[in-house]
Amino acid sequence: MTARARWWAAVTGAGLAVVIAGTCGLLLTRHGTPAPRPAPGARVATQPAFPAPTAPIVAAPTAQPPLVARPAALTIPEIGVSTHLITLGLTAQGTVQVPPTASVAGWYTRSPRPGAIGPAIILGHIDSHQGPGVFYRLVVLRPGDPIYVRRSDGSTVEFRVTAVQSYLKDHFPTQAVYGPTPDAELRLITCGGAFDSATGHYLSNIVVYATETS
Repeated sequence: MTARARWWAAVTGAGLAVVIAGTCGLLLTRHGTPAPRPAPGARVATQPAFPAPTAPIVAAPTAQPPLVARPAALTIPEIGVSTHLITLGLTAQGTVQVPPTASVAGWYTRSPRPGAIGPAIILGHIDSHQGPGVFYRLVVLRPGDPIYVRRSDGSTVEFRVTAVQSYLKDHFPTQAVYGPTPDAELRLITCGGAFDSATGHYLSNIVVYATETS
């Protein structure tokens, strides 16, 4: 383990303990087809749908190298995604904010910036009453597919998909998604799985895992 990796484990250990405390057991399932969309006129969930840690994922100490620039745009050629990125924080209830529309994705500001050590978190909706959302086809990505994040300074960081998983929302693996990593990684999150028309909610979350290659 490098000195940088040892530093990362030390500064995130306390915060991660808080994250894990509120989570349920782990359930991993493959999800190979696009999630079913609600029937016309069905109500799409408007409440926050993404579990969140209750503390910042990473704190930037004085020993950390200069921060990379903030993410500005996301491109995923394999599924035709090209969107600017807004910033997302936490709601008063302690859940991750969601983008106000289904046409744009957002970077969770309590996660590392894409290209910095740790898991950068980007979230987007699967659909809305108006039709497919920015992450509607996220589930069809496969290992090796490229993902590009353009930053505010004009630089671009490239990631490659390593895994795509579907998790029931009450078994969301907070540690695997938000926990510390020794490298620069990326997590793309949306809703998916079966749609419960009685509650207006999807029952699962789709998570794409990716690692920096640039």
